[in-house]
Amino acid sequence: MTKTKKKCQEEFSNVNPHLKRKNPCKKVKEEVEQEIESSDEEENSKIFKIDDITIVNADCLNYLETLDDNSLDCCITDPPYFIDKLDNKWNSTKVTARKNNSHIKHLPKGMKFDKNQVKELYEFYFKLSKILINKLKPGGFFLSFSSPRLYHAIAMGCDAAGFEIRDMLNWVYTQSMSKGMSVSHIIRKNKNLTCKEKEEMIEAYKNFKTPMIRSCAEPICVAVKPRNGMTYVETEINFKTGLIDFSNKVGINSDKVIANVMTLEEINPAFDNNFLVSKPNKKEKGKDNTHVTVKPIKLMEHLINVFSKKGATILDPFLGSGTTAIACKNTKRKCIGIELNYEYFNISKYRLNKELS
Repeated sequence: MTKTKKKCQEEFSNVNPHLKRKNPCKKVKEEVEQEIESSDEEENSKIFKIDDITIVNADCLNYLETLDDNSLDCCITDPPYFIDKLDNKWNSTKVTARKNNSHIKHLPKGMKFDKNQVKELYEFYFKLSKILINKLKPGGFFLSFSSPRLYHAIAMGCDAAGFEIRDMLNWVYTQSMSKGMSVSHIIRKNKNLTCKEKEEMIEAYKNFKTPMIRSCAEPICVAVKPRNGMTYVETEINFKTGLIDFSNKVGINSDKVIANVMTLEEINPAFDNNFLVSKPNKKEKGKDNTHVTVKPIKLMEHLINVFSKKGATILDPFLGSGTTAIACKNTKRKCIGIELNYEYFNISKYRLNKELS
């Protein structure tokens, strides 16, 4: 950018009237106008609207500030957990391509343990929650997916910001891998042991692994914005928030009362009869979806139906590949989805266009 053009844009809040003056900066007039037009096009490319769904390519902490206070009915999201490169600015290409995530090459993405993860996640979620509590209506629900060992950071971030923690839901599944690692490779590298001692120790500890049990449940923090002294009936009358819809049934025959345990898999008769929500479509993710933590649409539909009403405005500040937006469309809700990653933003647009075509 030339110094003259930069000066024009800095000194004149509305550059077009300036350029229409009798003696404008003629040398840069065309260049300035082209840049303004290009800037507008770029801004428009970061907002996608279709029916009652709006998705935005932006930093959620910044974009949330532009929303009206007490304008959102519910927030349901799967935030970054700050696990080994999976923070609030993680890049899918870098994470997927990264081969050495820790001290062994085959360690899956996001498994490296770091004590700072809890602190960083808590601080980030506290900052998010302080903004969000003003945007939600009194009695509005704030649901956050998490991981078992980091749930407390998310719950405390919400609690410290003023939300009430009302429950913890558990999404149960069987298709997961064991995260505990064998210690044989560490023993072999120990320079203080003889070869014989190493082999004896490897044999003795062949069934011992690092303390990471196979995870078959994902906790969901259920937070609520305080009702400010109103009764549940008053928040319902004024805001249509605060109550849970128990007409939604679960179980293999869809005749059981909703619980804080959910599954989308057939596990065994007793479990299925009480906690089965629905079987997801195996093809729903799509072959071109590069997101590594896509949530099932049926699961999101279930949560939306339970914690909001038709016509409600649902926020997802970490939209990912657009599952929440699709679920909102399927359940007749409005949606505002925010996604910082431009690749995922485009995947969301593609999925929404495909769903509505």
